[in-house]
Amino acid sequence: MTGGSRGIGAACCRLFARAGAAVAVHYGRRRETADSLVRDLDRPAAGEHLCLGADLAAADEIEALFERLEGEWGSLDCLVNNAGFWVRNPIAELDDEALESTWRINLRGVFLCGRRALPLLEGSADGNIINISSTAGQRGEAFYSPYAASKGAIIALTKSWSTELAPAIRVNSVAPGWVDTEMCIEPFADGGREAIEATIPLGRVASAEDIAGSVVFLASPLARHITGEILNVNGGSVLTG
Repeated sequence: MTGGSRGIGAACCRLFARAGAAVAVHYGRRRETADSLVRDLDRPAAGEHLCLGADLAAADEIEALFERLEGEWGSLDCLVNNAGFWVRNPIAELDDEALESTWRINLRGVFLCGRRALPLLEGSADGNIINISSTAGQRGEAFYSPYAASKGAIIALTKSWSTELAPAIRVNSVAPGWVDTEMCIEPFADGGREAIEATIPLGRVASAEDIAGSVVFLASPLARHITGEILNVNGGSVLTG
């Protein structure tokens, strides 16, 4: 689970552990948070959880992460590409570094993790990849165009990989709408949350646990005949099939 120490990632790790899975929790900078999460996870019937640090913008650190994972476990049933970066950037003020930072983590990191995970996933009876995209990648998001563009690319990548890697590996995506996480503190401030919830037919933003349920479903045998799917979890705010 990339970006597993907080928000959607942490909720997914907790739910995977409750379902009996051994979980590898990746973190970028927050080692103490990731360590605490790993200590609190339900223990699987066999094996132990792992805490793995890496800068997903650095290919050598991704390689080291998967080398350790391979040494500890030998194979992998599911890779969840969840780590993401967003910051408000009006296009007129967008600088090159902000653009590159978003793309390095949100898209290049997904490519590199997916490629490196392949030999581990091929050893599983139901190897699968789940990429976390976003409604921003479906409809765009004013003032967050680099983020939206990267998530739109994730949707295209998911569909491309799903056919290329079949039948050995399933590839799907979960596309959340607004979620109650640390990432959304700024847009939710000063009445922003209430204004957003007024546009959502179900009347509320999602919890991280709402997203986690969809991720664990897609990873499970219940979804064994689903690949190339973009599962929308947005309360009805963006109606795409």
